Amino acid sequence: MAETNGFWTTSAARDPKRGFRFRVTFDTLASLQGVAWYAKKATKPSISFSEASHNYLNHTYYWPARTEWNEVDITFVDPVEPDLCDGFTTLIEAVGYTIPRGGSFEDSDFASVSKAASVANLGNIRIEQIDEEGKSLEEWTLNNGWVKELTFGDLDYGSDDLTEVSMKIRYDWASVGIKNSSLRKFSL
Repeated sequence: MAETNGFWTTSAARDPKRGFRFRVTFDTLASLQGVAWYAKKATKPSISFSEASHNYLNHTYYWPARTEWNEVDITFVDPVEPDLCDGFTTLIEAVGYTIPRGGSFEDSDFASVSKAASVANLGNIRIEQIDEEGKSLEEWTLNNGWVKELTFGDLDYGSDDLTEVSMKIRYDWASVGIKNSSLRKFSL
């Protein structure tokens, strides 16, 4: 019988990757700069491949076609300090959104959201899976990311839950560094 070298059969010297061991970091977003210790939940990047097909007589043949990186969702607990609501509304204004005002208009009232401002103000977003000692096992970087959706949570008199803020991020591609591969980078 062949010898098995899986972590199930070897000593308990190392834990497998655990879903609760992660950290999220933002490079340039002032209100979230550094490790977002209040990140409660994050989806890791995922990729989809569309298909092209060709029908010939009674057969259909398939080829892989376009590649698309899917959105990432991050849920935060909303602490008082830093105030995420204030930080995110500041981000929304920094990327070009303006609240309509009555009366006289200025050129800035006609500004609109841009990808360049979004990427510059959000910076690199990293989702890092860590081991039991806090060392990085896997580090995902979302390249050219921008906020697609912000949800500022729900309020409920019948709940003792902490208030949450959810962010949906769209990005062009993801890169990953993996510890066991000398932090080799994969990106499309």
